[in-house]
This record gives sequence, C-alpha cells and structure tokens, in this order.
Amino acid sequence: MKRLQLEHVYKQYADKTAVNGISLEVEEGEIYGLLGANGAGKTTSMRMVLGLIYPDGGNILYNGKGYSKELQHLMGYLPEERGLYPKIKVSEQIIYLARLRGMSEKEADKSLRHWLDRFQVPEYYDKKIEELSKGNQQKMGFIAAVVHRPQILILDEAFSGLDPVNVELLKATVKELRDAGTAILFSTHRMEHVEELCRNISILHRGNTVVQGSIHEIKNRYPREEVKLVTAGQVSGLEQIQGVTAVEPLERGYSIRISNPSAAQSILQAAMTQTNVEHFEIKEPTLNQIFIREVGESNE
Repeated sequence: MKRLQLEHVYKQYADKTAVNGISLEVEEGEIYGLLGANGAGKTTSMRMVLGLIYPDGGNILYNGKGYSKELQHLMGYLPEERGLYPKIKVSEQIIYLARLRGMSEKEADKSLRHWLDRFQVPEYYDKKIEELSKGNQQKMGFIAAVVHRPQILILDEAFSGLDPVNVELLKATVKELRDAGTAILFSTHRMEHVEELCRNISILHRGNTVVQGSIHEIKNRYPREEVKLVTAGQVSGLEQIQGVTAVEPLERGYSIRISNPSAAQSILQAAMTQTNVEHFEIKEPTLNQIFIREVGESNE
C-alpha cells in the first residue's frame, strides 16, 4: 500500500521557489531517503507532508486520501531541532503528546513504558528532560514521535549528535518499525545511513529533484571509476597504464582511479605478473560520490 504520495508538489515564497514540482511515493514498510544540501527543499517538503504549511500546487495523499486533521493520529515526526520541554517529566509530556494523537492515557502509559524498556532506561519515566544527557534527550524525542504507533513517520536527522552505540540502537529500532509496516520518510546528510536503511531515494537541489529511484538502479547509471587492489607485495607501473588517473597506496594494496573500465583488466594483469593478488574489485560509486557529482562539494 502507498502510505504517502507527493504528486508534483510546489511551494513558492515570494520570488523564491522552495519546492518545484517534486513527486515521490513511500510504501507501507519502506524507509524512503530524502536528501539534499541545506536549502534544497527537504524541510519545506516535510512541513507540507505534516500539514504545517500548505502546497501552492500539486497533491499530497495519505493512504490515497487528502489531508485532514485526523491524519495527525497516523503521523509521527522527529524534527532536527528537538522540541521537548526541559523542565517537565518525560512521562508527563510524552503521555500528553500521545493523548493529543488519539491514545487513551492508559494506552499511552503502556506504550511509553514499552519504549523506555526497549531503550533500557525505564528509570527515565519520572526524570525531567534537562536531567538527561543530550543523546538520551534525543531518544526521548524519538519515543515521543513513535509512542502513538504512527503509520507514517518523518525522521529529520534522527541520528545527529548520537554516539556510535546509540546510533546502532536507533537504527535497529527504525528497521523494526519498517518491518512492522511503518512508512518512513528519512532525511539525513549521512549517506552511509541512507545506503544501509533506504531502498529508494530522492536527491533535491534548489527545490528540484535531480536524482530519484532505487539506490541500486541509480548506482548503475554512473560509471565505476575506482579499483581496489590488495596484493601480497608491491606493484610498480600502475600509473603508466592507459586509463589510470590516480594511484593511492593503502596499508595493503592500492586504490586506483580509472577513466575507462577497460583499464581494470590491465591493472589486474600487471599485478598478477608481479605478485599474488589477494583481492580485486571494481567498486561501484558511493551515494556520497553521486551526491557530490549532482549537487556540488558543499553541504551547507
């Protein structure tokens, strides 16, 4: 089922076009990546999905229907700027937020306790937000976004500021929500997280969609320009091979930039005549490389 659909959505601020006719679909049980540099239109798009602002053109559909206030019960949102009140207890404000989204107080309390147990911090129930570390405040924000079991979840830089252990914990939780059927619109600057979590993506640049589709299909559109060569000994003369543009020695082997795929076989042959080849790989482009190619070096 298509939980969320944007159809040629457009938003204008005075003489600035913030979002220029973007379209995307998020299926039930899918994490969809929405990428772009600052000012690309991601936040405006998410705010339109949430009903905080209205599009000037196009349609946004939720389970095939237009927006209504009842849809707030179906959606959860973790903003980049965390918004829980520092001097109020975790339980008081998260249960209150869950009740605003249609849960009874009993249901909300049960769900909150489940999530606190899931994150192994049941003792935070009666703590004030300001008493928690920044990372644990962020986990409470995540709980506030999912406590009412939304069908559609909007995550904006969900892992920023977390240490590696908590990043892995939150990633595992996001995957669990996906596997349970939640449709997740996921925005981040961390391309490695997108490659791990998302199947389909849109890259925005100045309000326009510049790349869209499955990550696998997108990568197949771009040339493979890097060879990884791991050898038992040194290999000389790699720089002289036609099509080789750069050679970087690694701790064991070489990273080699090529301008022509046919250069890869010449590299392998040259290496095999000089030493034992332990690993040889023509690497597909990373999502980060594709992003830089389409959007530019700056992420700011």
